[in-house]
This record gives sequence, C-alpha cells and structure tokens, in this order.
Amino acid sequence: MKVIYAGSFDPVTNGHLDIIHRARNIFGEVIVAVLKNTRKTSLFSVEERLEFLKTLLGEEEGIEVDAFEGLLVDYAREKDCSTIVRGLRSADDYLSEYSLAMANMHYKDGVETVFLLASNEHLFVSSTLAKEVATFDGDLSLFVPDIVGQAMKKKLGGKL
Repeated sequence: MKVIYAGSFDPVTNGHLDIIHRARNIFGEVIVAVLKNTRKTSLFSVEERLEFLKTLLGEEEGIEVDAFEGLLVDYAREKDCSTIVRGLRSADDYLSEYSLAMANMHYKDGVETVFLLASNEHLFVSSTLAKEVATFDGDLSLFVPDIVGQAMKKKLGGKL
C-alpha cells in the first residue's frame, strides 16, 4: 500500500525521518511530499529541502521524495494514492490535524488520514524549536541530522 507523508519539512527533523521510516515499514511505500507554500516564509527553498531529503533517504526502497503545490487531496489523486500519514506529538497536534483530516476525507472522492504517534525520543522535536536552537548556536543533534544542522547554523548565523 502506498501512502503520502506531506509537509513543509523546513527543515526535515529527526522526528520526520522517524515517521517516514515507520510509515514505510507499516505500509510498504511512502511518498514524502514537500509542500511548495508560497504564502509561508521558509528557511530553506523547496529545492534545498528536497536535496536534504534525497541525501538523507538516498535510494531507500519504498521511499519516494517529491514536491507539490496546491491541495494535498488533488496531489494524492494524481499519485493514485488514497491514504495520507500525519505524525502527532501531542493533543494540540491532534486538534489541529483533525479538521484537516475530516476535510480531506470529505473533499471530492476523499482520502483517509492515518496518524502515527511520535516516538518518545522525538516528542519534543519540531522545526520551530530546532530553528531557535540553531539561532543560539546550540546542539542540534537531538533535532535534525548533521547536514541539516550545519546548513541551519550557516543560514541563521550560529557557529559550528
């Protein structure tokens, strides 16, 4: 079964990578889809985020890295996929994802959303927190892979 794990991945975190691998292990095939969101100011360009994901995930079987813009439901139909995976770290995440999942289920032919809970070691990991730590030249190893952390510190002014 093929599923889509979509997000901004700005930047990709260790928590994202955990969800990607667990989704692949459960469903067999995961399309990691980077959202091109022109309304949002991003730290990294879509091309940079795609490069990070391709470098980190390499040629792993059952994982495809792609980018899309527009509605996720339309992208899912384009990819002949009927299931979306979302990661949840907290009840707050669930509350914000619930409405989106319901809308995606009822829009057009609809797609189902499956939630995977964050692993214990990644419950606190977020792109926002990683950016904050990078700004103050903190240790990013808990949050992001090394290549991403180095790029973040370069962009945000932290020292390596």
